[in-house]
Amino acid sequence: MRVLITGGGGFLAAWIIQRLHRAGMHIRVLDTHTDRTRVRDIAGPEAADALEWVVADIADTTAVVNAAQGCDRILHLAGVLTPTCRENPVLGARINVLGTLNVFEAARVHGMGRVIYTSSGGIYGPEDGQGPFPITHYGAYKLANEGNARAYWEDARIASIGMRPFVVYGPGRDGGLSAGPTLACKAAAQGQPYVIPFTGQAGMVYVDDVAAAYEAALHATFEGAHTLNLTGHAVSMDEVIQTIRRIVPQADIRCEGPVIPSSASAPNEFGHGLLALGQERSLHEGIALTIAHYTPSVEAGT
Repeated sequence: MRVLITGGGGFLAAWIIQRLHRAGMHIRVLDTHTDRTRVRDIAGPEAADALEWVVADIADTTAVVNAAQGCDRILHLAGVLTPTCRENPVLGARINVLGTLNVFEAARVHGMGRVIYTSSGGIYGPEDGQGPFPITHYGAYKLANEGNARAYWEDARIASIGMRPFVVYGPGRDGGLSAGPTLACKAAAQGQPYVIPFTGQAGMVYVDDVAAAYEAALHATFEGAHTLNLTGHAVSMDEVIQTIRRIVPQADIRCEGPVIPSSASAPNEFGHGLLALGQERSLHEGIALTIAHYTPSVEAGT
């Protein structure tokens, strides 16, 4: 299988590439840069060097269509996160909404029957996890993409799954509003203080569990436009800090600031019948793996 991954130089993409490389897939990346550092750190040098790499703007329709030529599937991860969308809503819409439309157009032009794209738990507001009510530009753009995905099913019979990861954490996460828990793990591992810049409950999902969902979606057979909540475990930031301190008792970690602007009460659909997924990692397992990744190695005899 030949797979195009948009935003392939990013954090989540690196974990997906690790899985797809192990499965022997041919992977083409579309991104605005040629930096393979994240992929090399997570998936390894062999996986990074094997990538076919296209430098292009996700908002350039022709470039996206051309990049998808010869591919069997598209995994769409390219986008900008909440802070960028807040600071520059027009840029956010250009990348997050127009970019997603371009991916569906590429699928239509090349006769692909299915698209896997990235939505977000941000489509829910902070009070209610049952109905969409975004209070950020980022969440509003993601909700618009879900509507456009339904339209592509009705108009062009392109089936889709919109993945809704909530707070994705794990090795390599260093950007976006919800990077705080990962950066707290990194600080604890390195003996540094850190303040998670938000409070309240969040749905915490370990990055490799999210990557497993994308991998499974490549092989799934389905019709229609679907979404999948990858909520993980609904926990407070105080519980995250307590978990870190069970592993690193001396950790100087706090949280302060506004409540994270999305609900943690949305139903978790990780085990949804649409995909054949295994058991998610517990919060303790995920935090422990993240801390271990950032813990400085000690040479024998020193």
